[in-house]
Amino acid sequence: MFNPEFLTTDSNDGQAANSLIQYLQEQSPDTLQRVAKSASNDIQDIIRHNVQGLLGMLPGEHFEVKVTANRDNLANMLASAMMTGYFLRQMEQRKELEETLFADEQMAVDSDDLRL
Repeated sequence: MFNPEFLTTDSNDGQAANSLIQYLQEQSPDTLQRVAKSASNDIQDIIRHNVQGLLGMLPGEHFEVKVTANRDNLANMLASAMMTGYFLRQMEQRKELEETLFADEQMAVDSDDLRL
């Protein structure tokens, strides 16, 4: 279950509030859970690999791994993972659209026409 309270930051150093975190805090837990479950397995694997790379993963059977971070840094890492997820989902949708367009001969377009 995604806990929206996790996104609460203790930053009172005069910086402008993070509008993304504020938006996420306003969402119901059900909405956040639905969005989290909508990511494909491929996207989840990429994000998992990315977060593991950021944290540094050692095999648990040989090491006692403990990660310590303050709430603000952890919230920043979560926001980064979320943005990565949104980007990957957009690219996944684009890939699916291109595959659909190229597969349908009536809708087929020349690949040179797709250059943006």
